[in-house]
Amino acid sequence: MLRKTNKKKSTGKKILFTMIIILIIWILGFYVYVTYNNIEIYDSNYTTQRTQSTIEEQTVEKVEEESKTVADVIEETVESVVGISKLKNTGSSIFSNSTESQLGLGTGVIITENGYILSNEHVTGSKYSKCYVTLENGNNYNGTVVWSDSSIDLSIVKIEAKNLKYSILGDSDNVKIGETVYAIGNPIGFEFRRTVTSGIISAKNRTIKIEEEENISYMTDLIQTDATINPGNSGGPLIYPNGEVIGINTVKISSAEGIGFAIPINIVKPIIESYQNTGDFQEAKIGIYAYDTEVIPYLETGGVSSNFQEGIYVAEVTKNGPAESAGVKEEDIITKIDDVELKTMNDLREYIYTKKPNDEVTLKINRGKIKRDIVVKLGK
Repeated sequence: MLRKTNKKKSTGKKILFTMIIILIIWILGFYVYVTYNNIEIYDSNYTTQRTQSTIEEQTVEKVEEESKTVADVIEETVESVVGISKLKNTGSSIFSNSTESQLGLGTGVIITENGYILSNEHVTGSKYSKCYVTLENGNNYNGTVVWSDSSIDLSIVKIEAKNLKYSILGDSDNVKIGETVYAIGNPIGFEFRRTVTSGIISAKNRTIKIEEEENISYMTDLIQTDATINPGNSGGPLIYPNGEVIGINTVKISSAEGIGFAIPINIVKPIIESYQNTGDFQEAKIGIYAYDTEVIPYLETGGVSSNFQEGIYVAEVTKNGPAESAGVKEEDIITKIDDVELKTMNDLREYIYTKKPNDEVTLKINRGKIKRDIVVKLGK
């Protein structure tokens, strides 16, 4: 009887042990199952989608441009800077050992791939003058002045060439004092051709008085810079670090160091665009010479300076010209041309350069306490 009881107890232990093993296996299996389901499995055959920038798509070309240093940009810009002389040298290049004063050596900048070059009138001579041009690669060309304006000391020269490296024009209306700029030119002659100097924009809308051989004139709306400008730099570009031309170097004050001036590029843009698109420019004339508020303190104008707060002051009206024929008089103050507000004489020039002879414009005139509109038919 005792043996039978022990046998039953042994069988019960085996069953209990087996059940415990099964329970442990089940628990482990359940744990593994839950854990496996929580693991994120990524399919290696995934697809990608290009993220679009909300500002500007990054292309290979743009990345390469951004990787350029200022030195790289200036080195490229120098390729579009040329030497200009009024006198032809007997050597293979105007960049000879002759001095700047002997050759009248100056600078220009190529503005189109087919050979239009921007410079100063005092470097190239007036319209229809001949000059001589040497490119960065040493090639020489005969140049013809196709346009010039002595009042702003700018000119455009044409040479017969194609596929030239040319400079990109910036926006001179938005320049800010303190911005970094570089001047490129040919100071003093051969030894220092294509010199690059750096500085900042020191001031805007400067007016300077020019006295030459008993003649007095005023250059207005100039960009002042402390980048070194010497006589041979005349006609060369004033550029931003990105290579955009914002001005054409013109003069420096000889009695002071670090004061040079450049003509804002926007003045001449309409003319450049016309030559680039049509190969010609039909210049319209309004027949007045006017000053802005920056010039009036230099002049003997009685009480005008105290009353003249806006617009441009008509100092001279061309006899029998378009403005005189329409009724414009000296001492009139022009505040607008069509819908364009006038703050400087260059504002008027820039607008007139977009017009053609026989186009009509409306001038808003202040004549004392009288305000009136005068329609002027532009002449040649």
